[in-house]
Amino acid sequence: MNRLRFVLFSVLGMLMLAAPTFAQAAEVAADNAFTVSKYAKLAAGFGFGLAAGLAALGQSRVAAAAAEGAARNPGASGRIQTLMILGLVFIETLVLFTLLVAFLFLRV
Repeated sequence: MNRLRFVLFSVLGMLMLAAPTFAQAAEVAADNAFTVSKYAKLAAGFGFGLAAGLAALGQSRVAAAAAEGAARNPGASGRIQTLMILGLVFIETLVLFTLLVAFLFLRV
């Protein structure tokens, strides 16, 4: 146990000593704004794609549950359909809000 602690602290100390090597020079820092802007657009695209994909999975689960509920109780199919459409509207609204936020952040 004592040897493991020694190795852990030795590795941690070496990592702390290496931190100044990651400092940026002034000319590299000036180029950083373009790089951040480029990767922000890429991250927003991936984020919106992830939100849309997960919303599609959620919508498919809502539709499957509504179909199963209507099959089990045909008398309540009208109420189930109304609640299903309301749930789908809320899910789709979240996706549209995600798209709006992505466009607002990328407008810069």
